Amino acid sequence: MSAPFLQFAQLCESLAATTGKLEKRRLIADWLRSLSADDAGRAALFLSGRAFPETDPRNLNLGGSILSKAVAELSGADQDAMRAAYRLHGDLGAAAFDLLPGSSQPKAALTLASVESAFGELAAARGPAAKLPLLLALLGNASPMEAKFLIKLVLGDMRIGVKQSLVEESIADAYVAEASAVRRAAMLTGSLPGVVGLAAAGRLEAARMKLFHPLGFMLASPVASVEEALDRFAQEIRDEQAGVSAVAPDEEQNAAGAASLAPAASPADLPPNLALREAQMEDKYDGIRAQLHGGDPEQPGRVALFSRNREEITASFPELAEAFAALELPLILDGEVLAWDPAQSRALPFSSLQQRLGRKRVTDEMRQRVPVVFMAFDLLSENGELLLDRPLSERRERLERVVGSQSPITLASGRSVRSNPVQGSLFAAVEDAEDEAFSRLVLAPAMRLESGDQLEQAYIEARARGNEGVMLKACHSLYQPGRRGLAWLKLKRELATLDVVVTAAEYGHGKRAGTLSDYTFAVRDGDTLKNVGKAYSGLTDAEIDELTAFFLAHTLEDLGHVRTVDPVVVLEVAFNNVMRSERHASGFALRFPRILRIRIDKPVDEIDTLARVEEIYASQPDRPVEAG
Repeated sequence: MSAPFLQFAQLCESLAATTGKLEKRRLIADWLRSLSADDAGRAALFLSGRAFPETDPRNLNLGGSILSKAVAELSGADQDAMRAAYRLHGDLGAAAFDLLPGSSQPKAALTLASVESAFGELAAARGPAAKLPLLLALLGNASPMEAKFLIKLVLGDMRIGVKQSLVEESIADAYVAEASAVRRAAMLTGSLPGVVGLAAAGRLEAARMKLFHPLGFMLASPVASVEEALDRFAQEIRDEQAGVSAVAPDEEQNAAGAASLAPAASPADLPPNLALREAQMEDKYDGIRAQLHGGDPEQPGRVALFSRNREEITASFPELAEAFAALELPLILDGEVLAWDPAQSRALPFSSLQQRLGRKRVTDEMRQRVPVVFMAFDLLSENGELLLDRPLSERRERLERVVGSQSPITLASGRSVRSNPVQGSLFAAVEDAEDEAFSRLVLAPAMRLESGDQLEQAYIEARARGNEGVMLKACHSLYQPGRRGLAWLKLKRELATLDVVVTAAEYGHGKRAGTLSDYTFAVRDGDTLKNVGKAYSGLTDAEIDELTAFFLAHTLEDLGHVRTVDPVVVLEVAFNNVMRSERHASGFALRFPRILRIRIDKPVDEIDTLARVEEIYASQPDRPVEAG
């Protein structure tokens, strides 16, 4: 008999109220240990906030609208009551707990297995009309506590202070295994239920990698200046235990863009100027970080692209799926999907890609107007061999061979481009072959760092090419999924800052529920204000509380979740770039805006103007080319 789902809900409530990581881990491990292996697998999966394992392509496709409709129907709450409950918690599951009545009527007991089965039925149902009766049946059999965590689980937003890494540690505790072995098995298999089964049987070493489930992405730490980049990278080199050679590749390798290295003295013994030469430089591209899987002989022709949050995005780029369908060996590549100008062999701005995201159907006209390529900068698996524990220098050398052999089979209509990175020029020299085809697989150019002046120049050249900046990677670095350390750095300076005024404030979610923490802001255009963006990061909790009280007292119109406010609070915001946008009356939007400070010293009549926004837009080396 499967365990009651109520036990899961009660555990989640306890976890949300527990602050200590060790106590959370003990609570999870104790409960997993008390369950059958099958139920423990379900519990581990649900605790990680997922309805299905990563390797399972099913999706519930249940959003806030249909969930709210179900809660309203079951509770009898009107729109005002629904809005008030949600505003109080910033969480639909917690709102449902308040709204749904306890019932004395006997209900079918929910179990972990029955919830798993219900999720399968919901995933198979097509469209809201088919899903709603199933959802009503599931929530109708749930107590308010169960409904609270069913909704949280469906939305993938548990808010109990538990990440998958903690669930993995708890599995290790429950079955007396090494946490590293559990993490590796989870990474290789993409299935927490499968990992629990292996751990319970004492067979974690039997885990094998499968294509078409995403590995975690290694991340880079941001730096804002050449000096900071060099200091932090040199420190990472000194702290690294394993040494690599500071000898530059020979001439033959330079011509091929190779970066092979041999073991040498510990970097801790290297003087700073030699430590810097252990860095590989690449452009930081303004595209979509993606992982490409393909070449599986058991599933010929299948290709999958995964975004940084490990969601499959293949449907948005059908031409890449078509081009890589003929891969001749199993591969997992790390890289960037870029909008591409074949005529000039260079990347186009990110804004060119935005219209492609989330589309179930990409038209032929769109494919022709915005061609895309996969810019590969790392090789994670080749022919079934996982390469995460190999140094970057080796992975790079193997990547170059792979691109050399596989790039010709990814040709597409257009112009042919062949990547040929050489020492001394960070951007690849591109040779035009025939005006008939270009490869969808491009090797990211890379070169060795020799000096701070070289890094500064590389940054200037990268921006001139329309890219975001420069990546700095330790040649000895292993690929560590999910880690953001100093082995990889990204030099990406803020384009500019603007002084703006807040015109609307929106209630936040989670810990910011009940506070007005998301701010729409505007610049001056003559005697009027025109919105250019919205920001929600950069202020302290105390500042947000203070602004909430102010905006509640200076509301012009209460629209429920959003309030238009008296435009008197001036903020200084930073951002990555300016884009054309139809969302705002200004015609522009700031990309990745961040609040730097509240400008209590600046009156509204001194904030920046729309003309200044247009000036910044026009000065961008990576702005889209506009029709004349």
